[in-house]
Amino acid sequence: MADIRRTLLKNALPPMGPPGIPGSNRGNRGRGGLMGGRRDYTPASWKKYWDRSEDIALQGGDVFRVYRRGTVGPLLLLLHGGGYSALTWSLFAENVTEMVECQVMAMDQRGHGDTHTTDDSDLSAEALARDVGRVVEAVYEYDQPPCVLIGHSMGGAIAVHTAYHDHVAGLAGLVVIDVVEGTAMDALSSMQSFLRGRPQKFNSLQNAIEWSVRSGQTRNAEAARVSMPGQVKNTETGCCGTADVESSIDNNSHSQNQNQEPSVTVRADVIPEEGGESDNGQVTEPTSTSVNENQLPIKKYTWRINLEETEKFWPGWFQGLSTKFLATSPAKMLLLAGIDRLDTDLTVGQMQGKFQMQVLPQCGHAVQEDTPDRVAEVLATFLLRQRLTRPKSEFHRWILFTKDWLKVLYGTQGGLHFVGSLYGTVTQLYHEVISSIRDSECRGAGVDIISLNY
Repeated sequence: MADIRRTLLKNALPPMGPPGIPGSNRGNRGRGGLMGGRRDYTPASWKKYWDRSEDIALQGGDVFRVYRRGTVGPLLLLLHGGGYSALTWSLFAENVTEMVECQVMAMDQRGHGDTHTTDDSDLSAEALARDVGRVVEAVYEYDQPPCVLIGHSMGGAIAVHTAYHDHVAGLAGLVVIDVVEGTAMDALSSMQSFLRGRPQKFNSLQNAIEWSVRSGQTRNAEAARVSMPGQVKNTETGCCGTADVESSIDNNSHSQNQNQEPSVTVRADVIPEEGGESDNGQVTEPTSTSVNENQLPIKKYTWRINLEETEKFWPGWFQGLSTKFLATSPAKMLLLAGIDRLDTDLTVGQMQGKFQMQVLPQCGHAVQEDTPDRVAEVLATFLLRQRLTRPKSEFHRWILFTKDWLKVLYGTQGGLHFVGSLYGTVTQLYHEVISSIRDSECRGAGVDIISLNY
């Protein structure tokens, strides 16, 4: 066993990426970059990541914006956190649909993004959970595929309420990302101070995106470029920032069709990065899904939703959350940015095998934005373990046999994840061995069988 372990460690270690950048061996996907000597904070269109957007009109006058990708496989219904929008899932949606057969739908919840209801101020858990069921019913009617509810932060709490009250039929899975009752309730007392510490207005969309990255709200510049416009609104028009992004793209395309050169201006709202110009001194040409920053007017923006005014709803989102989560019948997963977030009820439930838990260290609260590829791998693995879908050719399978163990693993370039165990628990030794397997050497092999005897 020792010889095999040494061989694996010596010959099969994956290439190291820059320190502190999770998933860097996937080509630094979504980490942002330099453009003309400064970091690129130009807003990006949702069209790069989603197949289509739809405005779902419900009885009573409520209209919900949804973004969709894929048409086959189980439905992954994505619920964003408080203050975010459906576009927070953009990079995740692109990644997960490349790994397994599935269709993804993310919705702007009441009071957020491009959704407009007759009472945007009602952010009670009951209203938000009912909204989810109404939207799914309106979109799929009697042809709904198996559904996996996935929610982040407030969205995770609403996903639990939705599942607990059976608002969505055919629910096959429930995934809650970085929210647990104990930690959330403890944090409510300091939430107002946190919200007051944020800037209330931005000079432009670029300015808002830059703040998002530099403040640490997200650690992924590409995610911020597509997500942040959905979190703010134009103070003049009252429209969500996404409308200005799409309008600017349309205007830019029209100028290119007319062979007009866009005017070049020096933007006071863009801060140059240290180090001057880039190595080649060139600026990336805008594509059909990117915005020419010189075409974007400098306008004032503020937050799409005033979260300070929703304080009366906060306890209702989180009180009793652990009990409701454990009581739901679908297969469950809790995805956390740190194990310190686990409260007593969930710790006992996890030890009893009532749900699967995965921890993704080295990322912030917005896990799906910081490391969308790793979150996609975990969720794809969950779907495969529950036999809800099939892997695509890019998502490889490994089987590890040992004398007393049988484990089935799935993984991509971002790493391998345990998805099942016939006997016992995982020891540190096995973690070390498996983390040392260079998955790039297994590409195209389909199934690799490794026999380890001790």
